[in-house]
Amino acid sequence: MKIEATFIEPVLGTLAGNPQTATEFILSKNKKDQPEQDEVDALPPEEALENKSTVFPKEDGKPFLWNYQLKGHFKKACLAMIMSGTMTKDELKKLGLTNYLYKRTIDLLLFCTPRKMFFTLPKGGEIEFLERPLRGETARGERISLARSEMLPAGTTFAAEITTMNPKLEPFIVKWLDYGAIHGLLQWRNASFGSFTYKILK
Repeated sequence: MKIEATFIEPVLGTLAGNPQTATEFILSKNKKDQPEQDEVDALPPEEALENKSTVFPKEDGKPFLWNYQLKGHFKKACLAMIMSGTMTKDELKKLGLTNYLYKRTIDLLLFCTPRKMFFTLPKGGEIEFLERPLRGETARGERISLARSEMLPAGTTFAAEITTMNPKLEPFIVKWLDYGAIHGLLQWRNASFGSFTYKILK
């Protein structure tokens, strides 16, 4: 299934501006001892941003989405489907989409390519920064910090090809893509950032 996704809200970068922190994040997501060289090359330079900022990985200055980030969206969407009860437990069990197996099913049977999904900005669009306060409860009471993220405008697109080893999963993939319109990709999704629509190209 080839798709082209279009963001209907701005999308925020999630990669830590601090290269050391970013490397640790990549390792935690991929469960590797060392990141791949292309992941290292996509990290921001030491002096680029403050440690509190989040950015997009880039190649030759072009921002992109890692394929495992789209896969992560599918896992969140599948969990929402399980929690909502839109499918019976027997139906989910047959496809390995129960509470305990859905992540493994998606990891082993669903593949997103290319590895780097480059963003195409709308005409006149630029990478900007969004700053917003974050509130959190700590042992010393409520604390407020400032978060700063690179932001791509609504209208930004990316293309992907989704392959599954189990054709019976295809209707679910469509539902998971539909979920992107209400719960988007990357940073601050609960505030509708990163919401997207899509069209199937093949």
